Amino acid sequence: MLHLLAVLAAALLFGTTGTANALGPDDASTLSVGVARMVVGGIGLAALAFLLAARFRRRTPDRPRPALTWRPLALMAATGVAISLYQPLFFLGTETNGVAVSTVIALGSAPVLAGILEWAISRRVPSGLWMAATALAAVGVVLLGIGGGSGTGGVDGAGLAAAVGAGACFAVIANAQRRLLDAGWDAFTVVGSMGVGSAVLCAAAIPFVDLSWAATPSGLAMALWLGLATISLAYVLFTWGLQGLTAATAATLTLGEPLTATVLGVTVLGEGLSPLAVTGLVVLAAGLVTLAWGSRRPRDPAPFAVEA
Repeated sequence: MLHLLAVLAAALLFGTTGTANALGPDDASTLSVGVARMVVGGIGLAALAFLLAARFRRRTPDRPRPALTWRPLALMAATGVAISLYQPLFFLGTETNGVAVSTVIALGSAPVLAGILEWAISRRVPSGLWMAATALAAVGVVLLGIGGGSGTGGVDGAGLAAAVGAGACFAVIANAQRRLLDAGWDAFTVVGSMGVGSAVLCAAAIPFVDLSWAATPSGLAMALWLGLATISLAYVLFTWGLQGLTAATAATLTLGEPLTATVLGVTVLGEGLSPLAVTGLVVLAAGLVTLAWGSRRPRDPAPFAVEA
C-alpha cells in the first residue's frame, strides 16, 4: 500500500506544475522558469537519489555493479538533456493553450512516442493491444486540439507542437532509463544522474536568463515548489514506489497527473473546457488505461518509466 501511495502522491505533485507556474510572477519567462526549476530540482533530486542509492548498495553488497563505460554515460546524459528541454516546451504549451489541455496532450503523447521509439530501436513489433491504445490516445489528442482549452474552438499550433515536444522528451527519457535499468543500474542512480545532468546544463543557462522574479516572495515560492516538490520529491517518490508495483499499476496511477492538472486548471485558474475537449480527455484517458493494461505483458513497450 505504501508503494501505491508513493506513486499516486508523485503523480499529484507532477500535476501541480502548470498551475504553480500560472500563479507565479507574470514577468517570469518560460525559459527562466524552466532553468530555475531544473537547477533547484536537479540538485535536490541528485542529493536525495544518490543518498538512497548509497543506502541501497549497502543493503545489497552482493549485487553486481555495472561498469561505467561511454554507453551508460551517454544514456545518463541524454536523460539530463531531455528533461531540461522538456521544461521550456511544457511551459510554452501551458502559456498558449492552458494548463489542463497542454498537460494532457504532453502526457498523452508521451507513451505513444515512447512506444514508437522503442519499436524503432529494438525492431520489436508492438502488440495489437498497444496499437489500439495508441489509436485511442491519438484520437483524444486530435479532439483536444480541435476543441481547445477554453471553448474557443481550437488551440495555438505552436503551443500544441510544444506540448507534443515535451511528450517526445519523455519518450527519450523512458527509453534511455529502461536501457540503464536493463544493464543492471539501480533506479536511484539512474534518476540521480538525470538530476545531475539537468542541473549542470540549466546552470550554464543562468547568465542568459532574467531570474529577478525569483527574488520576490511569489517567485521564490514558485521556484522552490517547482524544483523541490515537482522534481526532487516527486521523482524520488515515483522511483521508490515503482520498486513495489507492477508496471500496469504504476502506469494507471500516473493518470492522477492529468486529472490533477485538469481539476486545478478549471477550479483554480478558471479555464474552460469545451464539450469536444472533454470528449478528447475521456478518449485519451481510455487510451492511457488501455496502455496501462497492456503494459502487464513483458514484451509490450514500457513507456511509463518517467513522468513530469
